[in-house]
Amino acid sequence: MSNPTIVCFGEFLWDVLPTGRIAGGAPMNVAFHANQLGLESKMVSKTGDDDLGKELKRFLEDIGVSAELIQTDNTFPTGIVNVTLDQNGSPFYEIVSSVAWDYIHLEDKGKDVVKNADALVFGSLACRTERNKRTLLEYAALANIRVFDVNLRAPFYSKSLVEELLDKAEIVKMNDEELALIVEWYGISGDEKSQLKTIKNQFGLDVVILTKGRHGATCLDETGYYEQPGFRIKVQDTIGSGDSFLAAFLSRFLKGENIPDCLVFASAVGALVATKQGGTPKIEWPEIQAIINSQSFQQI
Repeated sequence: MSNPTIVCFGEFLWDVLPTGRIAGGAPMNVAFHANQLGLESKMVSKTGDDDLGKELKRFLEDIGVSAELIQTDNTFPTGIVNVTLDQNGSPFYEIVSSVAWDYIHLEDKGKDVVKNADALVFGSLACRTERNKRTLLEYAALANIRVFDVNLRAPFYSKSLVEELLDKAEIVKMNDEELALIVEWYGISGDEKSQLKTIKNQFGLDVVILTKGRHGATCLDETGYYEQPGFRIKVQDTIGSGDSFLAAFLSRFLKGENIPDCLVFASAVGALVATKQGGTPKIEWPEIQAIINSQSFQQI
């Protein structure tokens, strides 16, 4: 039996850190880690016809992620994000606009790949242009499972956009700050569990995942509400930690594992990535297992 396949749509770029350039973009980070964790992953995006774009495509090829759906733009350059870190390793992003990944076109070969994949993964940032939004919605209509990683990046989102993408999804991942904003938008009251239940019911979702940094993660689906404490680690930076969490969750969920096991594994992977630099570090199974076996959790 072949491994499940995911298609990740959206930003594919260089994160420019004080220490140098690292390949990034939330959907690419998900594709990268999903590939490391045993899924077959494909990336739908666009780079410029420039050296940075050629280097990004080589990066994908080197790690074994399919680049067949990476388009080349002759007008706009390859995307970059200028990243600075605060004292806790939390990133601040300056996301350069009018770049190649803002103008992804619908392709017949992309339609075929999405139809045959187990899941399509996307975020809100990829929809900062109408071109991308139209393309994404056409691909989403063909997908078997739609996974929305809310991933809000000011000023590139609105209530109406988030609402439209929530309506399209079966699985949604958000962080605690994003939950607080959505709750405010819709006047949702109650504790965290009831807030997630309201969102799940209002948008007809199958699974709602909430990541909370050092406070761990929770998940609500038809079988119940599950909580996972955060593992105790020494953070280097949190770039890509949430993306690796999602990739790890899907790597187990799409193979039919139960939600508690998916949460434990995803939390360990997200914690491990936070101990390393950038969003796409290589990780090894013994490292993941060591975190799980440690049973060392943050004191809240």
